[in-house]
Amino acid sequence: MAVADKFRSIIDFLTSGFDGREDSIYEDMMDEAGDYPVQDNLALNPSYSQPEQKQKVVPINNYKGYEVMVSEPRSYEDSISIVKHLKERKTVVLNLHLLDKEQALRIVDFLCGATHALEGSQQKIGESVFIFTPKNVALSAESQKSKFLRDALWNQPQA
Repeated sequence: MAVADKFRSIIDFLTSGFDGREDSIYEDMMDEAGDYPVQDNLALNPSYSQPEQKQKVVPINNYKGYEVMVSEPRSYEDSISIVKHLKERKTVVLNLHLLDKEQALRIVDFLCGATHALEGSQQKIGESVFIFTPKNVALSAESQKSKFLRDALWNQPQA
């Protein structure tokens, strides 16, 4: 008998924290549910409310994605609109085939200075074709020499 009493006291001690707990959980749920119209034990128009949480995602205003503008200026004055595109964080591909060498050089010099001031990058990508990128776009290029070395390394005969 002493063993059974001892066992019962241990069980009572361990389960004492659970007494009445199920009823309080059910009552809490009923308080949250409120008074909904019911039909066949189903709530007809329940209103769900979420506890207000702090947002961890910060929206980026005016995000339009990356945009690339292709420009073929006809005069030096067109370079001002190209700088505006760079200030709007758009990448500009500049094709100077319509200009003489002197005007093309002036535009390239002006745009290189503006791009540098905006912390962007510039690269010549072809005969009279340049690319100007804003600060948020990384520009990388592979030179002919590094391309030749890469191809020479990978095209070696296997021993």
